[in-house]
Amino acid sequence: MYDLLVVGAGPYGLSIASHAAAAGLNLRVFGRPMASWRDHMPRGMFLKSEPWASNLSDPGGRWRLDVYCAEHGLTARHAEPIPVEAFASYGLWFARHAVPEVDERMVTRVAHGPGGFAVVTEDGEMLRARTVALAVGVMPFVEVPQALRGLHPALVTHSSHHSDLDRFRGKDVTVIGGGQAALETAALLSEQGTRVRVLARADQLRWNDMPPAWERPWWQTVRSPHSGLGPGWRNWFYAERPDLFRHLSEPTRARIAATALGPAGAWWVRDRVEGSVELLPGHEVTAASAVPGGVRLDTMSRTGTPRTLETEHVIAATGFRARCDRLGLLSDELRGTLAALSDGSPAVGREFESSQPGLFLAGLVTASGFGPAMRFVQGAPFTATTLVRGVRRRLKKTPTGGTIPVPGGSSRDWSPAPARR
Repeated sequence: MYDLLVVGAGPYGLSIASHAAAAGLNLRVFGRPMASWRDHMPRGMFLKSEPWASNLSDPGGRWRLDVYCAEHGLTARHAEPIPVEAFASYGLWFARHAVPEVDERMVTRVAHGPGGFAVVTEDGEMLRARTVALAVGVMPFVEVPQALRGLHPALVTHSSHHSDLDRFRGKDVTVIGGGQAALETAALLSEQGTRVRVLARADQLRWNDMPPAWERPWWQTVRSPHSGLGPGWRNWFYAERPDLFRHLSEPTRARIAATALGPAGAWWVRDRVEGSVELLPGHEVTAASAVPGGVRLDTMSRTGTPRTLETEHVIAATGFRARCDRLGLLSDELRGTLAALSDGSPAVGREFESSQPGLFLAGLVTASGFGPAMRFVQGAPFTATTLVRGVRRRLKKTPTGGTIPVPGGSSRDWSPAPARR
């Protein structure tokens, strides 16, 4: 029986595995390393986060992004975006140096088992573990507007469904959304000769400013400090103090998780969009239907004016929504034990343990508990150190071969974040 099984091999899963291995835990790691970055982002995209805020985490801090870049003749400078391909390669390099061998099989089921959990791989092998850490990334939580659901994938896809955009050369494509994924996808489409438009609900598109210089007068730093989520004290709080964020009331945390760092394009993509891409802000899709040659979209403006347009394909760059009911690899019984927050995401305790003792969660699914940093690589170091500490604490409380208590029992050692009013 393993002490810990890590399900997922993206930035969070690899960071957790590195810290767990250093702590001497008997563990296994499952998943294709950096799969989302390798398989679900088109070539030519860049990392929106600053290079210095994009490190995976190992206990010694040896395997940073800047070290990888220096070894491979790349630059990792403030305000210079890193290509997604380079970041994915960095993750593979990190896995080779800082993590025990990763088993690239997918986990298909996690259920209660004797002494903890039973985990089943895609080829049917069953393994037992006293604790499990789910670091499944964003792909289980793809969100597509209701009006577009049900249309064939030949007509409607999510932005994360594409590792390249070559199939759309010379075609007419409508991108739904106003965030970085929508705007950078539109830029790439336009640059390859696709006729493309962006349709967004917001009255106007938002663009992030170029970050201030790294070295500044002290008074500018005091007024607006740098952080991994952007300049300013509010962003600094989200980036640096997720432990304090957790103590905000649940409604406040849910609101911030849903709205902070909202849809906006990076400063370096703005010139590639404006003047090259048709922009239709202030419009929401109310209905969609298949028509000969593509899709008909019925939209409504903010002023109540209807509009209809036809396009060959729709790409919904509409983000992700982390909900308990989308954790499909959990057995029905296990998923049913999870306490949920008001937004449908699972509640987690101070060390990322869910309401099911021994089941730990990481990444986007914890944003309503620990804040917006969990939506970015920035959150991986705090998560890895805190979660592994929680795993070790759980293992000490549960003797080898013993039974992990279920919620409601007298030995329950879990509590959600305080609900202050």
